[in-house]
Amino acid sequence: MNLSVPSFDDLSARITAVRDDHSEQFPGPATGRQPVHTVYVPADRFSRSTPADFGAEALRLLNTHTPGAGSFGTAFGLDPEIAGPVRERVAAKLAGEPVEDVRIDFEDGYGVRSDDEEDAHITQVVEAVAAAYQVKGLPHYWGLRIKSFADGGHDRAMRTLDGFLTSLRDRLGRLPGGFTITFPKVLTAEHVTLFVDYLDRLENALGLPSGILRFEIQVETTEAIIDADGRIGLRAIARAAGERLTAAHFGVFDYTAALGLPPEQQRLDHPACDFARHAMQVAFAGTGVRLSDGSTNVIPRNDGPDEVNETWAVHAAHVRHSLRHGFYQGWDLHPAHLPSRYAAVYAYHLTGVDEVIGRVRAWHEQAAAKDSGVLDEPATIKALTARLQRAVDCGALDETVLPASVER
Repeated sequence: MNLSVPSFDDLSARITAVRDDHSEQFPGPATGRQPVHTVYVPADRFSRSTPADFGAEALRLLNTHTPGAGSFGTAFGLDPEIAGPVRERVAAKLAGEPVEDVRIDFEDGYGVRSDDEEDAHITQVVEAVAAAYQVKGLPHYWGLRIKSFADGGHDRAMRTLDGFLTSLRDRLGRLPGGFTITFPKVLTAEHVTLFVDYLDRLENALGLPSGILRFEIQVETTEAIIDADGRIGLRAIARAAGERLTAAHFGVFDYTAALGLPPEQQRLDHPACDFARHAMQVAFAGTGVRLSDGSTNVIPRNDGPDEVNETWAVHAAHVRHSLRHGFYQGWDLHPAHLPSRYAAVYAYHLTGVDEVIGRVRAWHEQAAAKDSGVLDEPATIKALTARLQRAVDCGALDETVLPASVER
């Protein structure tokens, strides 16, 4: 083949360098299991049995108010053909693994206490965590939410995290796996830089491996979305956190309040929240940082069917809204949220699942045969494959039904 340019080796080397730099900054989506929710429990109310207690109460509500497939389908607006299988799997989930991720809350859900009172609750939480760990009662993921650096609670935040980890080390001799810190109300990347500095010092003092203390940020301030210089603030926040950052969680109520929305409009599915979620998706796409939506603040005031069903209707609608926008995780605050969480998530995964499996299987078989008639794009197949794996991870689908190309 004749060429007009005698050599483009220098350009090739530069292109490779650009590609490598991009791959370092955008390594791809996170691997492994992502929880479908994070359950927040005030620190003074957390005990060794809290995850199991949530499940038992959620299962009681499920059996009381939706004793069969028909009532279950009506409560959650499900097609009759999937109502039975979804209910069966939700009941099994509530009995076996009701909470996938728990956060012991020392921030808004806990409030401001005296130092002596918070220190006492740290001791109580350490004992509860140690007891749960010893009987394999900790969820797959767990951790603490500390106070924010943005509103004067920084000294208490650092004292709480230090006291908890020091006491847990002394009690167990190790840090159980799955531990994550929630760092709320991030205003600027500088706050994250200071928090990372603190974690470096804490690991050194405790004799922990460097980088083992990982955290998620809460995106609940307008400054995190658009910073003081008019730039998207999330990228700088991610750079400041480095490899310690596992996830970004959206905070519905602080964010909507900061925008001046009236209380009745401070809700997860408000269009203003969609803007913030989309900004998070663009900022963190390909970085390995997972995304989580926020919470629904509607809970039943009593066990009456009207109260419970109203809670389920609002919460399930919010979960479905999150799923449609590509947010596969959210916050739950009450046992009544667990049936609606799993009902909405499982129905999402099981609706049309045979078609999804067929498309993935057909694409791989045709690709192997180099059939040029494939219509699905590789990116679409990746998305479908990820959906199937999420379905297996959360218990909506049995791994045995997956195409071989999807199985881990």
